Amino acid sequence: MTPRDRSRRLSRRALLGGALGLGSLGALGALGGCAPPRFSDGIPLRFWHLFAGGDGINMNQMLDAYRAAHPEVDLEAVTLAWGERYYTKLSMSGAGGRAPDVSALHLTRLPGYAPSGLIDPLRPDLLAEAGIREEDFPPELWRRSHHEGRLYAVPLDVHPYVLYYNVDVCERAGLLAPDGSLAPISGPDELRAAFAAAKEVTGHHGLVTETVGSDTIGPWRVFWTLYRQLDGHLLTPEGTGLAVDDDKVLRVLQYMRGLTDDGLAPREVDVNGAVSLFASGHAGFFIFGDWEVSTFLETGTPFSMARIPQVFDNANAQADAHVFVLPHRTDRTDEDHRRVYEFIAFLLSQSITWARGGHVPAYRPAQEDPEYLDLRPQSNYRSVADDVQLDPEVWFAGSASVMWLELGAVISAVFSGRTSPEQGVLGIRRVMEDLLDRPNPID
Repeated sequence: MTPRDRSRRLSRRALLGGALGLGSLGALGALGGCAPPRFSDGIPLRFWHLFAGGDGINMNQMLDAYRAAHPEVDLEAVTLAWGERYYTKLSMSGAGGRAPDVSALHLTRLPGYAPSGLIDPLRPDLLAEAGIREEDFPPELWRRSHHEGRLYAVPLDVHPYVLYYNVDVCERAGLLAPDGSLAPISGPDELRAAFAAAKEVTGHHGLVTETVGSDTIGPWRVFWTLYRQLDGHLLTPEGTGLAVDDDKVLRVLQYMRGLTDDGLAPREVDVNGAVSLFASGHAGFFIFGDWEVSTFLETGTPFSMARIPQVFDNANAQADAHVFVLPHRTDRTDEDHRRVYEFIAFLLSQSITWARGGHVPAYRPAQEDPEYLDLRPQSNYRSVADDVQLDPEVWFAGSASVMWLELGAVISAVFSGRTSPEQGVLGIRRVMEDLLDRPNPID
């Protein structure tokens, strides 16, 4: 699950055998679900992933569908805890010769794995046999899946930070369009006004979002969304020099701090508190990752979802992507590659099942499938796939990384009122300087 290993569960429509998505996703679905057996009975296939909670439910449905379609393969799927523990175990497996056949990875972690030989490059010729083609994925995701001209990953999804809104609250606040969706919001003042109007209705909060906690990942994600809306950078393009724009950082931190200073959002709330406040109707808006849709469907909260509004110069939003990679092994044969690629192709053909947990499918045919378009509110923000902002391409960035934790702590202190925005600018600069000086522990 991304990003917390929580055990919330979601009532879902049952998966109808292995057929969901196969017919509507064309050739890839046919290859994934209907290819004749190529391998003898009992051939093992080991898959490591980090999907728990609602994501885990969906992934297990997809894996069960694969098992039904491929009884000749002995699929062993292992769920490991999200976070640095997962990446440490994955690194050790590749270095120690105990790697699974295929694993999930966050795309932003690729720069720490591909250069160090912890994952192996993919075979484009054999991927094509399985129906996996470059043109079926967003260009930026496909580009980021490469290192030094070689492909190392196949994207499954994009999971952006989004805006949840309470439909009842927003209707009473006059914030809905005639079709019942959230009326367009543009610019910092309009967004603050929307939060203020929602607060008038709830009597508690206009906005709720994570400001404190054990890992402070939420404040980092809000900051990166707004900073990239100003086209701000942390590092030079090659990732070796500092490129922090103090003026832009200060502008973002002052805006974030103003939300809590002016009582539009609570100063100190962790992720579980934020989820509870929104679920109970004590806040009109909630900024968080798209994966929390499962919780609010289960609780019956009258909610919908939209892209985070364009607050500054563009409509960018922080995001990451789940991808499939090959942990390093020296004994892979062509048949091993084919088996893994057919497995990946099958899971891509199940993208609509995966999208029920909130993530935007990376596979373009799934994005255009009528069944996905009818999936609300999950398809409301699908256009953000072309505007997502991943981390800088360096070893110390990415999901659950040291950069997230250390920058998150600085930003949390500003967001929650413990330090000033000006101190936050200095703190962000210090963290990035220190990270640039650290050696990659995997090298």
